[in-house]
Formats: sequence, C-alpha cells, structure tokens
Amino acid sequence: RVPMDAWRQWIRHRTASVNEASSRYSIVTNSGQRTAPALWRRQAGDNKQGSAGCFDEAEGAQFSDQEREVHELTRRIYEHRIEQGVAREQARKDLPLCTYTEAYWKIDLHNLLHFLALRLDSHAQQEIREYAAVIGEQIVAKWVPSTWEAFLDYRFNATGLSRIESEILAAVGAGDVARANTIARESGWLEPGKNGLKTHREREEFANKLREWNLGVPWETDASAR
Repeated sequence: RVPMDAWRQWIRHRTASVNEASSRYSIVTNSGQRTAPALWRRQAGDNKQGSAGCFDEAEGAQFSDQEREVHELTRRIYEHRIEQGVAREQARKDLPLCTYTEAYWKIDLHNLLHFLALRLDSHAQQEIREYAAVIGEQIVAKWVPSTWEAFLDYRFNATGLSRIESEILAAVGAGDVARANTIARESGWLEPGKNGLKTHREREEFANKLREWNLGVPWETDASAR
C-alpha cells in the first residue's frame, strides 16, 4: 500500500511486473497519507525536485489542518458521486495524490538492488525513501544478508567520481590548486553570479566529497576563482 505520489515514482521502474488494484472496478479505500505538523519540508534552493529542512511545528500545523480539510472534502465528494451512480472511473478523478493504492510488485534481485540504489539515495523523495529503507533493511537484508552487505559496501556507500571530478581530484592531490580551478572553470563549474558563483549542483556535491576526505576545496581556497 503506497500513496499515489510515491507510487508514480515507484512505477517508473520498468523492470518489475505489477498487478495494481483498479479504482475503475472497486471503491477507493478511505485512507490517505497524512503529514505531521513537524514534517512539512521546505523547497530546496539548489534542487528544484528536492526539499531542505522543515517548517516549525506551528507553521506546519496550518498545513496539516488544510490537508485534513482537503482529505475530508474530496472523500465526501467521491462518496456522493458513487451514491448518485457516477461511474467509478470518473468519480475518482478529484481524489488527492495522498490516496493509497495497493499492488503486487514482482522484481528480480538484480533490478531490486538498482531500485534501492536510486530510491535510498538522499536525492530521492523522503516518502519513497522510507519505503525503500523498509524493503532493504527488513526484506533484502534478512533474505540475502551477504548480498545486502556487499550492496552497501560496494555500491550504495561507495563514492563514484566523474571524469571531471577525477581530474580535479588529481590536481588537488598534486597540490596544484590553479590547475584544479582551471579544470573546474573550463567545465562550467565556476560561472560568476550576482553574489559569488552561480549555483552548480555537481560542483557542490563534489565540494562535499572533498570536505569528507579532509581536502581543501580549490575554488574556496583561491579567491581568484570566485
């Protein structure tokens, strides 16, 4: 059972067979995913698809109240349409994305691990990450523990580098900050903005990797790069 907004992302993985309950033939379950006041997330500034931080509980309480009102209103409308004889396939059209759908999902282990690598990633939506965590920790880890351990060590928790990142890292390792910044600039990472450098997701992600390795970030240590 998954809310529709998460299911839309889930179903994009074409390597599984799916048998989903149809709301054209059956009454939609009267349940939807609800958000606690402290769990309303703010829009991320550097990732249009992501979130960053949460509203405080007082602000979130307003959103939760609005959410409850929407749930109750759309359910009343749906049930009224059904009672009046509106076709189920049409009566459902205004139900919110929080509405749960139910499905059987069958996938092989190779493709399941690929699914988990994507949906456990910090860039994935929080709601689907929680489902992926349950699948990984409560099913895969107990079913094939050695495979799960290898997946964590060699794929999920491993750090990959692009060609540009490898070249910059080599320059940093050689102590050649100027060369590192030249590579970054030629790759479009250091374009000037109104207040410093323009936002660049790949640059910021690589900077975080350097910090984790206790290495200096070349465009932060060389003022001429900013």
